[in-house]
Amino acid sequence: MNVEEHLRGEVARHPFPLLFATISGAHLYGFPSPDSDYDLRGCHLLPAREVVGLGLGRETVESSTTKQGIEVDLVTHDARKFFAMLLKKNGYVLEQLYSPLVVQTTAAHDELKAIARGCVTRHHSHHYLGFAETQWRLFEKESPRRVKPLLYVYRVLLTGIALMRTGQVEANLVRLNEDARLAHVDDLIARKLAGPEKSTLEDSDLSFHRREYERLRTELEAAHQASTLPETNSARPALNDLLVRLRVETAASTHG
Repeated sequence: MNVEEHLRGEVARHPFPLLFATISGAHLYGFPSPDSDYDLRGCHLLPAREVVGLGLGRETVESSTTKQGIEVDLVTHDARKFFAMLLKKNGYVLEQLYSPLVVQTTAAHDELKAIARGCVTRHHSHHYLGFAETQWRLFEKESPRRVKPLLYVYRVLLTGIALMRTGQVEANLVRLNEDARLAHVDDLIARKLAGPEKSTLEDSDLSFHRREYERLRTELEAAHQASTLPETNSARPALNDLLVRLRVETAASTHG
């Protein structure tokens, strides 16, 4: 069994219809290690009986499987929850929605991607600043210090800067660094791709990366101030209409 077969199999076993399923995590970010698992993310649609009654349906479905050494971590959210997350300046769901590593898609996926452009605001910078700070603290406290959390620091800061400047979601660090041209980032990616034997850093590297972290934070804050992105999202009515239509279509197909 190859990776594509495994991923398609996980999608096929999902208990609910999927609007989309994409690959996130290290494979999306451009620096998977040889032993990296596959982070499969998506949006499902609960049947009408699980959203109109007194009880709550399975808003989130999670599973983890390993077959022939291929580990897949799957997380999907019901459309109502996923749409609500899009409206909350959540960079994670934007990256999942626009991931080019598509395992399953639908016409509704394309429609959602078009609508979600109206969810992007200049305040998404706060998501990336917060995530970078969390990853930096993890990196700084480790002994020995690993390449992985440091790569996440650079990835989220450069993603945030690009989003503020262009309005486009780019999560792949390799492509982001084509513009940033940071030689040390290319070196870190090469270390991560090589596997565990090169996955740690010397303590002497800490001060350099701290300066770079602070410089890029300042750059992201400046990009936020200069951004022409809107202050607030405009997608709520369209998201609501899409959700209602999907629920009606699901109910009709169930009773058709």
